[in-house]
Amino acid sequence: MSQTDDAAQAASARLVVRTVAVDETEPLIPRADPRHPLVWMRRGEGIVGLGEVVRIETTGATRVEDAAAAWTSLAALAEIDDRVGLPGTGLVAFGAFAFADESEATSVLIVPELVMGRRDGRAWVTRISLDPVEETDASGPADADDADVLLPEPAPKRRVPRVAFTPGSVPPEAYETAVAEAVRRIDAGELEKVVLARQLVGELHEDAGLRATINRLAEDYPDTWVFAVDGLIGASPETLVRVDHGTVSARVLAGTASRGAGEASDRERALALAASEKDLAEHALAVESAVKRLAPHTARLDTSPEPFTLQLPNLWHLATDLKGTLGDGSSSLDLVRAVHPTAAVAGTPRRIALPAIAELEGFDRGRYAGPVGWIDGDGDGEWAIALRCAQVDADGTVTAYAGCGIVHDSVPADELAETVMKFRPIVEAFGG
Repeated sequence: MSQTDDAAQAASARLVVRTVAVDETEPLIPRADPRHPLVWMRRGEGIVGLGEVVRIETTGATRVEDAAAAWTSLAALAEIDDRVGLPGTGLVAFGAFAFADESEATSVLIVPELVMGRRDGRAWVTRISLDPVEETDASGPADADDADVLLPEPAPKRRVPRVAFTPGSVPPEAYETAVAEAVRRIDAGELEKVVLARQLVGELHEDAGLRATINRLAEDYPDTWVFAVDGLIGASPETLVRVDHGTVSARVLAGTASRGAGEASDRERALALAASEKDLAEHALAVESAVKRLAPHTARLDTSPEPFTLQLPNLWHLATDLKGTLGDGSSSLDLVRAVHPTAAVAGTPRRIALPAIAELEGFDRGRYAGPVGWIDGDGDGEWAIALRCAQVDADGTVTAYAGCGIVHDSVPADELAETVMKFRPIVEAFGG
């Protein structure tokens, strides 16, 4: 299925948008909706949305293309008064997309009623409404004091809700069996790499909402993209693509090692990761995948000369940064469509890896490892890969995900242990 009738109707709506600067120093996450949070934060900067003016839902193989088309139509009709002019101001939608074409999960763009943001030492608030505006003439003078009245009071800090996680549909021993089968296929020359994930499932019984969980992720993993969109919550270290006034950038991660117990041990593990033939080979496949798919859309695309070790609180990753100049006027969603799924979350070659994932994993990934982020009225935006994450359903079911890249010398027990490390951020954010 492609764009729904409701999405098509939403895309033809006329939005009135006003962004004004505000004098605001309080953290943004405590102002998020506890039930339906919309959050995109890194190092204390980003955007938080409240309410919902427009929802665009898509499914199937054309889900990103359909969402991009609907967004372009919606943005073209919008009346935008942006007095700040920073990334995240003006018309904005938060988005999360399913990983697979065949997924039963919907992909979504959500335009909030109110957006609060902070970047480069400046803060703002954006009001978005359907035309006609009943309460305020958006074309009138923008008053920062008037905007301040709209800001909700920050919620008091609360403990994180506790979720007891258990293995999902694929128990640990079955995951090891799947990894062994993947290695057999790789050794037989069927493919070079495949990423296999597993689930943990729990129930959210408390009535505390999700702000504390999101805040825990932001405090513990400040250098990641902390996100919450339509129940998808996580802290991703991997930038799928970012577009800002013609500049394109991305960060590719592949190759992982646990942190050491002490400073010397920790450094040894980082050096071992940087010299690991297995991890370097896996990383090279992921970088090649991203470059191959971004290059046709850029006038110039540069990569880090060598992978570097990226330090997170619980892991070391091999990382490569890409940066270039947009060459064809593509929007950030156009580039999302071009690069997703990368070898970092699917495998190589992609046409072989995707069916193998569907067969060997044994469950629908939903939005795990799919694109998550935001887009503005000009098509610029920031998108990460939904990693270190969980989907919180309306009935309180919480499904967490973690996966590993499998190559020819992968060891099933080691890959299982790596998923345990990768589950840690989201499990601890739910009190585990």
